[in-house]
Amino acid sequence: MSSKNPYFGSLSILTSLFFMWGFVTCLNDILIPHLKSLFILNYTQVMLVQFCFFAAYPIVSVPSGYFVERFNYQAGIITGLTLASIGCLLFYPAAELLCYPLFLAAFFVLASGITLLQVSANPYVTILGQPETASGRLTLTQAFNSLGTTLAPYFGGLLILTIPVKTIDELKSLNAEALAAYQSTQAKLVQLPYLGLAGTLLLIALIFAWIKLPNIAPAVIERNNTELQVNGNKNAWHYRHLILGALGIFVYVGAEVAIGSFLISYLGEPHVAGLSAQAASKYVSFYWGGAMLGRFVGAPLMQYISAGKLLTFNALSATLLVLIAMLGSGLIAMWSLLAIGLFNSIMFPTIFSLAFNGLGKHTGQGSGILCTAIVGGAILPAIQGVFADRIGLQLAFFIPALCYCYIAYYGWRGSRLNIFYQTGERER
Repeated sequence: MSSKNPYFGSLSILTSLFFMWGFVTCLNDILIPHLKSLFILNYTQVMLVQFCFFAAYPIVSVPSGYFVERFNYQAGIITGLTLASIGCLLFYPAAELLCYPLFLAAFFVLASGITLLQVSANPYVTILGQPETASGRLTLTQAFNSLGTTLAPYFGGLLILTIPVKTIDELKSLNAEALAAYQSTQAKLVQLPYLGLAGTLLLIALIFAWIKLPNIAPAVIERNNTELQVNGNKNAWHYRHLILGALGIFVYVGAEVAIGSFLISYLGEPHVAGLSAQAASKYVSFYWGGAMLGRFVGAPLMQYISAGKLLTFNALSATLLVLIAMLGSGLIAMWSLLAIGLFNSIMFPTIFSLAFNGLGKHTGQGSGILCTAIVGGAILPAIQGVFADRIGLQLAFFIPALCYCYIAYYGWRGSRLNIFYQTGERER
């Protein structure tokens, strides 16, 4: 974001949104081992956390797109923040009642607010400036999202994992009274952090209700994102590079969330690092911190290297690191998995902006399609959880490896501007 951009002030304010939804989303990685122990769950059952959280995207994205078109981006941001705040408040009664289904409902409501924020803020950032710098601009604002994901595991570990998480065998050895006392104490550790988050989100909503953001007219959106004019492009579904990009978002978010969700458990494996949950939570910050560093570095790099080439390189590097983590042990395996965050860095904003290329007046619909694809964060971690219960946690990482292979293809070829025709296909 250059100070020469007339929208520099607005872009600076918008970075707070990227930080907050990164922070809130990454706290799931801390709650997964916490809830797994609290409710004595297996990997498949505890992955319902991510399933309920990311299932909000396909359900809420399309209505969110209509909401933003009916009102404006600022109204979408304010409503999204308010809804996310309500979701955070629901964690209090869920912990008080020791009710896992209510926890899952709270995750869904929280994610619904974040979905509306994503549908509003991501395309808004791409049109606040010159179209040729959209990838770099979105990458830079996403870097502040990564700052949130970097800080969340550290503070979440300090506030939520203060009491050592017991293993399934340890829990089974407790009598009914001791188990009830343990569960009550662990559940209450969630309440204060999420009350604080609810208040913070509501405060930011009030700030956005007070300030005035630029209202970008449709004519400006079309000028900043010149549409590929062809017969039959009546809607965004005619654009092949958008559809392939949506699949790219699906597998990217699925891989990123799956790795983050299982990191604490993976670092607790005796043949990897054998760390306690609280100690492992601090190392999770390296995973998300790598993404932050990569985005700050990637934004200026994209001024000299094409986005597609950089995306392909990062995806191939991530694939290699996943394979080492799958087949290795000790510190090499541990740091290989943590280092994937560095190469994840530019993937989401790059896929997002490449898929937006040439949509013109279909940009709003395209945003809804891409945000719907974030449901990969619900489906792929759940699939990896099933495999982890059957073939072991380490081998189950073949799921992210396959995801990164597809992303490499999208950067190399799939992101080229393509349009589906009723009578065939043409590449431009």
